[in-house]
Amino acid sequence: MCVTCGCSDGASTTINDGSGPKAMGHDHDHGHSHDHGHDHGHDHGHDHGHDHGHDHGHGPADLQVLEAAILGKNDQLAERNRVWLSGRQALALNLMSSPGSGKTTLLVRTLQELDRPSVVIEGDQETDADAARIRATGAPVIQVNTGTGCHLEADMVWAGLQSLKPAPQSVVFVENVGNLVCPALFDLGEDARVVLFSVTEGEDKPLKYPHMFRTADLVLLTKVDLLPYLDFDLDKARDSVAQVAPDAPILQVSTKDGQGMQDWYAWIRARQAALD
Repeated sequence: MCVTCGCSDGASTTINDGSGPKAMGHDHDHGHSHDHGHDHGHDHGHDHGHDHGHDHGHGPADLQVLEAAILGKNDQLAERNRVWLSGRQALALNLMSSPGSGKTTLLVRTLQELDRPSVVIEGDQETDADAARIRATGAPVIQVNTGTGCHLEADMVWAGLQSLKPAPQSVVFVENVGNLVCPALFDLGEDARVVLFSVTEGEDKPLKYPHMFRTADLVLLTKVDLLPYLDFDLDKARDSVAQVAPDAPILQVSTKDGQGMQDWYAWIRARQAALD
């Protein structure tokens, strides 16, 4: 997992299809030389050619080499996901945000109202509470618990895809672990990245976490039904997004009163139609 934040320390990932958690191994071969150069359209900017072992006495330069190799391996696995999904004309959306911005609630309403076959790969450090909420809608869901890991990786998504086996032309929703830093670094093989930004957060969130918003294909400003009760400057928030992601459209949505949800569904349909 992420060398920089140390979330790999003691990490134990499990995958749960509703029948109980099962341990999942990671396809990270850190004892070999990797030479990768990938451009997946998310401006990850990784160019990798490294040979490394598991020496815990790494200095800063060694850690950068190790992290680059891990990201390079992840990019390879993400490309496998992308090809697999493309062969089924399945639209994969990577939903990212800070904790509590409303990803799961958005998904529940979306699954109830969107006229598309859909599956969900649900990422959290612990518990299957969110997967249970998704499962109640009738949608197939896999819970991935990352333990101490702060983000999903391409091999976790691959395991979820192989378990769910989404039908052709499905929408695959990937709810990433709530975190505005590390998930932005890891390509999952998705077609698009959707970043949720809640009005209960500060207007300057995009400026504080620019890389996350810079990689967004769509920004959803959530919980807008609460605007009358909050000291939140909508114009400043939109300007903050525009500064770091000028090409990303912004949709204002509320799962409480349904505001903007049809625009969100229209965006999904348009992205899916573009796959044809």
